Amino acid sequence: MSYERYAPPPAPPPPTPPTRLSLYWALVRGNRPIGWLLLLWPTWWGLWIAAGGVPPWWPWLVFTAGVWLTRSAGCVINDYADRWLDPQVERTRDRPLATGAVSGREALAVFAALMLVAFALVLTLNRLTVLLSVVGVLLAASYPYLKRYTYLPQVYLGMAFGWGIPMAFAAVQGHVPAVAWVLYMANIFWATGYDTWYAMVDRDDDLRAGAKSTAILFGDADLVALGVLYAMTFAALALVGQRAQLGRYYWYGLGAALLLVGYEFLIARHRQRDACFRAFLHNHWVGATIFAGIAADYALR
Repeated sequence: MSYERYAPPPAPPPPTPPTRLSLYWALVRGNRPIGWLLLLWPTWWGLWIAAGGVPPWWPWLVFTAGVWLTRSAGCVINDYADRWLDPQVERTRDRPLATGAVSGREALAVFAALMLVAFALVLTLNRLTVLLSVVGVLLAASYPYLKRYTYLPQVYLGMAFGWGIPMAFAAVQGHVPAVAWVLYMANIFWATGYDTWYAMVDRDDDLRAGAKSTAILFGDADLVALGVLYAMTFAALALVGQRAQLGRYYWYGLGAALLLVGYEFLIARHRQRDACFRAFLHNHWVGATIFAGIAADYALR
């Protein structure tokens, strides 16, 4: 018998190193659409209520594209701000900036390019919308640094993620009525809630690294605090329905969304990391269901 018959198989070739494009795609979370969707739904809530139904096509296109661009830019600046923290957190240690595969200078260039494209789109809208967009840029750029100094970065995230709501009313109506600010507050409560689920995933790592979050602030009362936040979300959304004179399909949507939130508490009641992350992801369906109620109410009148 020949030796060759029993020779071990050749070693597999080394993995192909990622291209710059694939690294940038990972940097902007192109393979993780959940953040884009959580930003999209409240923006569409605002557009549909402001327009009393389907909004004009150009503002709709600008805001839908702008949601993806600004969310991607927000991910980049968040990773840039957290490049000291992410290597210490199990969930984030493989991000391109954390590993050094992408440099800080490259990340800032990507951030600037995304924000410039988003701002170019906004420039096609009215003056008030353009002015409000400047505030949105400041919110998005400053949010990542708060976890060093305050236990409430999730609240600030809600402020940044919901800023498309007053901008949508400004673009469609030319002003920002009171109902827009109530809807904006509803989004702040909601985002604080779902991002607390997210922070609960990283709580142990954040404590070791010295980062701050609502999950750390709430401690053992986290589930109670989440219950209060979601209750305030739905109270504000109920007020929006009353002020905007929305009908039964809107209330059906709110009822279904409330059941979905109840499911989140059911699956994450023991606070396991995977369960908390599933609860966070599940909020996409909450936002979509609320939007479906708004859209159906205007369409079926």
